Amino acid sequence: MSNGFDRDRDEFARGARAVVLLPDRGDSSRDAEARLEESAGLAAAIGLDVVDRVALKVRQPRPATLIGSGQVEELATRVRMEEASLVIVDAALTPVQQRNLETGLGAKVIDRTGLILEIFGERAATAEGRLQVELAHLDYQAGRLVRSWTHLERQRGGFGFLGGPGETQIEADRRMIRDRMARLRRELDQVSRTRGLHRERRQRAPWPVIALVGYTNAGKSTLFNRLTGAQVMAEDLLFATLDPTLRQISLPGLDKAILSDTVGFVSDLPTQLVAAFKATLEEVVSADLLVHVRDVAHPDTEAQRADVESVLEEIGVDPATPRFEAWNKLDLLDDERRAELLADAGRRSDVLAISALTGEGVEELSVAVAAKLTAGHRRYHLTLDAGDGAGLAWLHAHGEVVRQETDGLESHVEVRLDPSDYERFLQR
Repeated sequence: MSNGFDRDRDEFARGARAVVLLPDRGDSSRDAEARLEESAGLAAAIGLDVVDRVALKVRQPRPATLIGSGQVEELATRVRMEEASLVIVDAALTPVQQRNLETGLGAKVIDRTGLILEIFGERAATAEGRLQVELAHLDYQAGRLVRSWTHLERQRGGFGFLGGPGETQIEADRRMIRDRMARLRRELDQVSRTRGLHRERRQRAPWPVIALVGYTNAGKSTLFNRLTGAQVMAEDLLFATLDPTLRQISLPGLDKAILSDTVGFVSDLPTQLVAAFKATLEEVVSADLLVHVRDVAHPDTEAQRADVESVLEEIGVDPATPRFEAWNKLDLLDDERRAELLADAGRRSDVLAISALTGEGVEELSVAVAAKLTAGHRRYHLTLDAGDGAGLAWLHAHGEVVRQETDGLESHVEVRLDPSDYERFLQR
């Protein structure tokens, strides 16, 4: 792809004036204003300038344009008045609807799936992330065949949904897309096998894995950084984290645990992305404990919770996996709402109210997580040779040494261990 094309694309995407359209069918539990706010946030995540937000009632979706012809004219007037070059439709569009809307509005049109894929394309920082996004993008494009697929040769983020006005819209070669997707799936299978080997090694160690999950921008990375002392990107930005990050941490009574920060979920997460990110999400599926980080200051916090639970079910997380809800962003609540929420959290054993930003409640969360992970541990009295430093180190690494005394040639140790670890220690 020529440099000229990339230059056009950047001029079009970065700072482009965009109008956000919400076709409101009245069948959502979400507040329309909050949904528009989220869509505007998604647009801002890739540098678009949202100049207008419009919610239109849609009683009966039109096969040709989704919204009515009068609504298309009304929207076209607003697009012209705002001098917008892009319309973002917060819904799934068919290829025909997308093409007809572009004609009727005189502007480029992308739907919610296209926008999310564009963000992921720009954010993917690792080879695995880029493979996953490219596969999701091709899966999406395969049903449309209205864009050139030669963007695959580019070595930069983004996948061409916001291509410049000079972009030629040609039908992609079905066989070439299919072959490319097959190769990507083989590469991702290899990634999955490698990740599985790493996971097996951790299980042999074994260190419990704690996965942070939650809606995008709920504060997972901020909590991750506070618990680990890491510097993972944590901004007030949708999809600030895309590639998974794992760090070793210590918890009360646990010398080592693995904490995983994962991609944020979102309502109507494109099925292509769920499928493509299966390798990454395996860390969540195999986790010993989930911490569901919720933004309780958000007006749609309950709907966001339902969305996250739905995705967890979709990717195959065992409902029996222990989990906590971390009710985050206490620092953004007024005194009345804060007192009410703290009282609610106090009545539940699976909820901790926190502020990952200020650190309030985070220590209590660490204690609760450690207690949950060690709930099956039992206390054992062991006698070791005084010179068995390796055995003593093993006990410290895998359990909680409560008491230790050396008497001549022997060390007497009282330790809390998982029964399976106790058996492994005896057989070592």
